[in-house]
Amino acid sequence: MSAQLAIRGASKRFGGVTANDDISMEVPQGRIVGLIGPNGSGKSTLFNSIVGYHPVDGGSIRFEEREITRMRTAEIARLGLIRTFQQTHVFVQMSCMQNMAIGDAEAGRGLLRLMRPVSAETRERAETLLAFCGLYGKRHLMAGELSFGQRKLLELAMALMLRPRMLLLDEPTAGINPTLIKGVIERLQRANREFGVTLFVIEHNMRVIMTLAEHIHCLAHGRLLASGSPDEVRRDARVLDAYLGAR
Repeated sequence: MSAQLAIRGASKRFGGVTANDDISMEVPQGRIVGLIGPNGSGKSTLFNSIVGYHPVDGGSIRFEEREITRMRTAEIARLGLIRTFQQTHVFVQMSCMQNMAIGDAEAGRGLLRLMRPVSAETRERAETLLAFCGLYGKRHLMAGELSFGQRKLLELAMALMLRPRMLLLDEPTAGINPTLIKGVIERLQRANREFGVTLFVIEHNMRVIMTLAEHIHCLAHGRLLASGSPDEVRRDARVLDAYLGAR
């Protein structure tokens, strides 16, 4: 399977701190790939560099064989490479790009409040994605009235509204009630399978990432420590030492 995202020798420094050091990895098209590592290992920094929030100091990043190392965030997003965050409110800006907005107290209520007249096709897609994420019955509520887990699903619906070719997901199950995590995993797998979206996922919950991902990369101290299948990574002594803290 060809690499949809190819990172070669990526390095990023902030002053005297090296956040990413000569990282090389690939994400094949149509797959679900995990990125793990202890806090401070450089995962979010790498995601931010991939989507142009801050360019790498050295190395190369290519998306679908196109050099994006120095491209701006909006240019990268238009190619179909979209990054999500841990905080729900960030997605208000993303949703407006597709005329789908979170309701607010002054401009009307409801998850499905359109900023300006749109086509029936756009409205139908928004409703379909809300249904896909289990939120169609909540479409008349404000986002603030949703549970934290439901807001996470709303993030996914908004990201899918942009018709991404690849989604970079930053801890999609963080803070969610354990009883709801299985549903989130299933929807991510369905998004990958039914919409053909490649998923590159940062996740601290080892049970989640071992279930979700087909291939996993592990960072530690800003460097790539190990890569392999979930079973290979689970058994890797370096990962156990650096990430889990024990052999």
